[in-house]
Amino acid sequence: MTIIQVVALGLLAAVFILILRESKPELAIFLSIAVGVIIFLSMMNYISSVLYILEELTIRADINLLYLNTLLKIIGIAYIAEFGAQVCRDAGEGTTASKIEFAGKIIILFLAIPLVVVVLETIISLIP
Repeated sequence: MTIIQVVALGLLAAVFILILRESKPELAIFLSIAVGVIIFLSMMNYISSVLYILEELTIRADINLLYLNTLLKIIGIAYIAEFGAQVCRDAGEGTTASKIEFAGKIIILFLAIPLVVVVLETIISLIP
């Protein structure tokens, strides 16, 4: 799916969501979620290409794949938390959206600790 198709789908969905929001707001939320999932799934080819390139670079640089996997988990959590928060904002639940973002940040911080430790140990090992 090209960006023009994604934008066209998004605009079309936005019009339908605006129409549905006045008569059946619960269906508007489901349509918003469905369009988000469709757009995400249509990007899977691009995502898999990026993942393949990152994995190849990691192997060439002789870096443990555990670090790449942790980094990818962090990126995934950030995108999922953002998607969930945006859906909640679309439903008028701004406070729930903020809580989702807060939880995402805490989980990202937790997952980033091993990466920070490795970076700090590397810096310390370089200091004479």
